[in-house]
Amino acid sequence: MIKRILTVAAATFLSTQACVAQTPVPATEKVVHPFTLEDFYRQDKLLDQQVEQIFSRMSDEQRVGQMIIPAAGRLGKPDAQLDELARKGWMGGIILLNGTVESFKNYVHRFDSISKANGHLPLVYSADAEPSLINRKISGSVQVPKTAELKDTTEVMAVAHTIAHQLKDIGILYNYAPVTDLSLQNAAIGNRSFGSDPAHVERMNRVFITTSQADGVATTAKHFPGHGLVKGDTHKKLVFIDGPMKEVDVYKGLIDAGVLSIMIGHIAVQNNPKYNTNGQPATLSRAIVTDLLKKEMGFKGIITTDAMNMGAVAAIPNSSLLAAQAGNDIILMPNNEKESVFSILAQMDKDAAFRQQVYDSVKKIIRFKLALGVIR
Repeated sequence: MIKRILTVAAATFLSTQACVAQTPVPATEKVVHPFTLEDFYRQDKLLDQQVEQIFSRMSDEQRVGQMIIPAAGRLGKPDAQLDELARKGWMGGIILLNGTVESFKNYVHRFDSISKANGHLPLVYSADAEPSLINRKISGSVQVPKTAELKDTTEVMAVAHTIAHQLKDIGILYNYAPVTDLSLQNAAIGNRSFGSDPAHVERMNRVFITTSQADGVATTAKHFPGHGLVKGDTHKKLVFIDGPMKEVDVYKGLIDAGVLSIMIGHIAVQNNPKYNTNGQPATLSRAIVTDLLKKEMGFKGIITTDAMNMGAVAAIPNSSLLAAQAGNDIILMPNNEKESVFSILAQMDKDAAFRQQVYDSVKKIIRFKLALGVIR
């Protein structure tokens, strides 16, 4: 299996790479300089100017809409509901969740067309394309080994190439992978992890990240601050880190390696005076998202929640607003997108500091889209 993947990856890498047809921005917003993912963290005056120009033309409703990513596909929202979100500008992207390669290509064309026709920024398409999940999430994708089956960095590089080129062919440029959790034993993680040795996990994650991003697909280290050593499954209920957060240090090397996105897990922290989340998931905790990840660890990339319809968080009132207040840039799969947009807008009217924080998140998302080549 591994040899076949290496062969497929090499052939794909050496062949002419398929250019993803992205929706151009309206003529008033066209950029004149092609950016790459490497530019996201760089000091670049032209990129800064483009971000400000695009941001200045948007209403606050359009701006907040950039933070919302609903799901399309077999387990996603109805197509008619997504059509409305695209028309209204109440979403900045879509996660393509459980479908075929062809159905996902059709979705990209469909929602790009609606967004363009209504004068909104182009959407960014994302997926849970981990080695362990891609073949289940995207039917018809090239078979790759599960994450836990990859033995060394050469195999990781080959699989990362294969996944990135498949995603780009569909139109997906944002991957919610790799898994950074330190365990093969947790019920929600299993074979999605590279193992329990921090140095090994960091090394394998780093190769997946740098390979994918060199191929033009942004990656996401998850699930911060660590889902591997907890008991239980956040899809079903809230789980707890009891005491020290033993998995956080792995993220330091990945931040240094230039990972563009980090996903916050719905994991509570208890018996930790500095980072106690007071019975709430880390997703809604400013101590975790802003104080720890942004300020102490210096992460300046895109911070996304895990899916907000999961059992650990879905029943919490105003969860999208709380996630935004905690410091998340992207609210992934909220239960109610319209309600999420307008609850954030209402709080912005009451809180100038929060309004500026939202503006900072939106400018970061615009920068992300420019670096991805979605806006050009």
